[in-house]
Amino acid sequence: MDGNTASSTQLLRQINSEALLRFALQEQVFTAGEAMAATGLTRATVLGVCDGLVDAGWLEELTDARTEAGRLKGRPARQYQLREAAGVVVGLDAGEGYFTTIVADLRGRELGKRRQSIDSHALGRAGRVANARELIRLTLEDVSCTPEDVLLTAVGVPAPIDANGASPAGGEFWQLMNSGFAGHLWGTVIVENDANLAAIAEQAQEPSANVATLLSGERFGAGLIVDGRLLRGRQGGAGEMRFLDELDSKFVPDEGSSDGFGALARKWARARIHSYDGETVLRQIPEEDINAEDVFQAARAGDPLAQDIIARLGVRLARIAVVLSSLLDIERVVIAGAISRAIEPVLEHARSLLPTDSGLPLPDLVASTLGAESVVRGAIESALMRIRREPSAFIPRAPRS
Repeated sequence: MDGNTASSTQLLRQINSEALLRFALQEQVFTAGEAMAATGLTRATVLGVCDGLVDAGWLEELTDARTEAGRLKGRPARQYQLREAAGVVVGLDAGEGYFTTIVADLRGRELGKRRQSIDSHALGRAGRVANARELIRLTLEDVSCTPEDVLLTAVGVPAPIDANGASPAGGEFWQLMNSGFAGHLWGTVIVENDANLAAIAEQAQEPSANVATLLSGERFGAGLIVDGRLLRGRQGGAGEMRFLDELDSKFVPDEGSSDGFGALARKWARARIHSYDGETVLRQIPEEDINAEDVFQAARAGDPLAQDIIARLGVRLARIAVVLSSLLDIERVVIAGAISRAIEPVLEHARSLLPTDSGLPLPDLVASTLGAESVVRGAIESALMRIRREPSAFIPRAPRS
């Protein structure tokens, strides 16, 4: 066999192995026949590839049920499944004020989770990395895993991220958030914009070819999927919403620039609490302690000041939705993040303000069902997508003796 033939044979084996492993990553127990139907490979090839994947530590072969029962009529079906101990993936939402991490198996099932409040500005870049590393280590320990079990760690940060995982050099805040995780966490490490990960999580929940996922808490960012593809831009700034700072104030009121709905609700309430002439329950709360949840709760109870703030947020959202719909022809706008569980009154008001005489379809305005976990869930999904796309780039954890 010459070198070219050997090389071609090796490449064919890798292609067949990846095809079968992608199938196994999305199945429970499967037979050789089911793998043949899914991959188009012959029985002999499937059995040979499965044997190789068993030896490599990806799969395990199960005993045929008929053999266990003593019934040997017919050829016993060879059954396989992904080896549970092949490895795990880690998702980390590395926000400005908190870290959330999830450890999941290779089918995406959550094994363990931890959340920690942090002060990023006090910690600095090195402190953020050290805290993330320790939080992940503890979460792995919770589920009897070690750092060596991690195949891939996906990190979401509130900063633009280019295709190489870097943020624009001119942004001090962005550099703090994108703290250099890749060189210090376990497994292959990918860093992504948090809103993009939220969009990936939403796609896993309800696929849509054209959707904007607005991650809105303290800051505002958008994960944009157009024609089924995630938009990134030259330096990862496709969804940074900088137009809120720059557009004419008559079109998008400059009342907080690109602050998120949570930050705006808090700021507007604190700014108006003393000048407001009417009665409001928000006066019962010390000004410096008023937060977005207080405003939303007061609005639900009929408080006029809080309801006015909700209305202003609705106006803002409607205008943002019109801009995104006009530019990108999206069909749905999803509000994600912790604020999503309370955002329905804002959505309701925004829906009533969308223009009906433009001749163009109006985008649906909906709240995410993932709450504060949208980013970390997207991180897990992103990690699994990467492994499914290129499984041969990862080496499974060898069986422990």
